[in-house]
Amino acid sequence: MAKVIERQPFESGPDIPLDQKVQVASQWQLIRWRFMQHRLAVVSLFVLGVFYFGVVFAEFVAPYDPELFIARLTLAPPHKIHFTDAEGNFTLRPFIYRQVKTLDKVTYIASYAEDETVAYPLGFFVHGDSYKLWGIFESDVHLFGMVEHDEDIRFSLLGQDTYGRDLFSRIVYGTRISLTIGLVGVAMSFILGVTIGGLSGYLGGTVDLVIQRVLESLRAIPTLPLWMGLSVALPPNWPLLRTYFFIVIILSIVGWTTIAREVRGRFLSLREEDFIGAAELDGASNLRIIFRYLLPSFMSFIIARLTLAIPSMILGETALSFIGLGLQPPAISWGVLLRDAQAIRVLALSPWILLPALFVVISILAFNFVGDGLRDAADPYSHV
Repeated sequence: MAKVIERQPFESGPDIPLDQKVQVASQWQLIRWRFMQHRLAVVSLFVLGVFYFGVVFAEFVAPYDPELFIARLTLAPPHKIHFTDAEGNFTLRPFIYRQVKTLDKVTYIASYAEDETVAYPLGFFVHGDSYKLWGIFESDVHLFGMVEHDEDIRFSLLGQDTYGRDLFSRIVYGTRISLTIGLVGVAMSFILGVTIGGLSGYLGGTVDLVIQRVLESLRAIPTLPLWMGLSVALPPNWPLLRTYFFIVIILSIVGWTTIAREVRGRFLSLREEDFIGAAELDGASNLRIIFRYLLPSFMSFIIARLTLAIPSMILGETALSFIGLGLQPPAISWGVLLRDAQAIRVLALSPWILLPALFVVISILAFNFVGDGLRDAADPYSHV
């Protein structure tokens, strides 16, 4: 009688060799392991997490109402945070000094100096301006700010804008539009690109010919002039929500063409595989074959590609709003905030007005590094 050898179940743990873990790991586990080895991508993912925390909890993170202005604080510089008093003694709680505004009688240029006789302690989870989180929960607790709330004094982390509004609070609120417009725009591009590109690559023939000519016509038009032309067509009296929605559509008009061409190329190489023939014999519809069988076979590549496409959407909205063809005040986005930096005189005297551009650069770099990490992790020829 032949001896039956029972195979022991695989157990994962720290004592299991790495090569055995790789042999039984799923595709998503392999992608996650490879991605965690890309340290710059991991750090960038953490940075994006911080930014999107501000998107969700903007009212809590921002210390002040973004529309609340104090005229005498116009273009006030950022406060210096102190840990030692005027006598050099260390304090357990950081504090700021009161800013005193003076006006040059010759040049009429305002300058600010610290009054070391009046100090205001800072802290976390302090009470301040009241707000409604997500329009539902009423609260007045903010992430940080002055311990003693005073309507005439404001802790300015990044300075004040040209109307005396807190720049940091406006940047935090601006993340809601500038970062969500990238996600919504890429989501629309993904749906259009996968559906149209999938039909083009899977059906081929006349359908493929017509779709490819349309794609080539759209890609032949310069992107920025197309965005500018379509943005001018938007009525200036539209409400913010409608304008936001159409800006997303404008940014998605060209963005989906790149994804469609890539999906078409993948489908052309996969449609002759045996599992597709089996699905056709089983009576599966074209859409089911595309979304149930073809698309999951390279979903990891699509995710990495979409991550790299988000920065172009963010830059598109920022550029349109900066030149006055995108969102308009009272809407708050990074592009709208950067419009104050168009005046050279204001920028020369108040360089902190350009700080929204720093957040644009950081978010773009973070998305690119995360996209590089996902692309490398999704490469089937890479090794853990």
